[in-house]
Amino acid sequence: MILDKFSLNGKVAVVTGSDTGLGQGVSKAFVEAGAKVLGVSRVSSEDTQKMLGEDNFKFVIADLAALDPIDMIINTAVKEFGRLDILVNNAGVIKREDCIDFSVKNWDLVMNVNCRTLFFLSQAAAKQFMKQNSGGKIISIASMLSYQGGIRVPSYTASKSAVKGITMTMANEWAQHGINVNAIAPGYMATNNTQALRADAARSEAILDRIPAGRWGTPDDIMGAAVFLASSASDYVNGFTIAVDGGWLGR
Repeated sequence: MILDKFSLNGKVAVVTGSDTGLGQGVSKAFVEAGAKVLGVSRVSSEDTQKMLGEDNFKFVIADLAALDPIDMIINTAVKEFGRLDILVNNAGVIKREDCIDFSVKNWDLVMNVNCRTLFFLSQAAAKQFMKQNSGGKIISIASMLSYQGGIRVPSYTASKSAVKGITMTMANEWAQHGINVNAIAPGYMATNNTQALRADAARSEAILDRIPAGRWGTPDDIMGAAVFLASSASDYVNGFTIAVDGGWLGR
C-alpha cells in the first residue's frame, strides 16, 4: 500500500534545533510516523520530550557553533536506539545587520552553525549509514534565502545558499550508497528567527502581501514534507530543495 511507504516505523532520527519551532514540529511528525528521535539543541528540549514521551524522544544539549559535539550526537543516537536512519539539520542562527557594518563575529557564528557544522554532522551521519550498510536520509533546512538575497542578513543568505549547494554535492556522492540527501526551504514561518520581522508591522504586512496563501507558515506546514523526505516514499529523490512557502517563490 502506498501509505506504508510513508511509515517511519523502526527508524531512528537525529533532529537538531529540537527545543522549539520547526525542529519540534519535525520531531513530532517523525514520532507520529513511528520513529524514535534524538533531539539536539543548545538548551533543554524538555518541552518536546514532555509532548512526545521519553520512550519516543530523548535529547542532548550541544552548542553546534563548534564541531566538538558531533561524535557524541551520533554515538548517543546509536547507544539509545541501536542505529541511525535519518538526520535533520534544522538548527540555525540569523544575525541582522547592514552589510556595510556586518561584523566578522556575526559572519563566523552564522556560517559555523548553518553551514560548517551542518556539513560535518551530515558527514558523520553518512559514515554511520555506510557502517550499518543501511542507507539513510539527510534533510537540511534551507530557506527562501537559498534562492534570494534578502536584506541585512548577508551571512544567513550565504549560509543558506550553501545549504542548497552542499545538499546537491552530497547527494551526488552518496546516492550510490542508498543515502538520500535533500532539503526543505521553508517560507516565512512564525518561529523565533522571524520574531523581529513579525514585530515590525510594516515589514510583516509587506511579507504577507506577497504570500499567495495569505499567512505566515507554521511548524505543522513542514511536517508532511519532512516525513516524505525521511521515508521510503522519497527513495528516488536526490539533491533537491523543496520549497514549503505558501507560494512565495512563484509570485
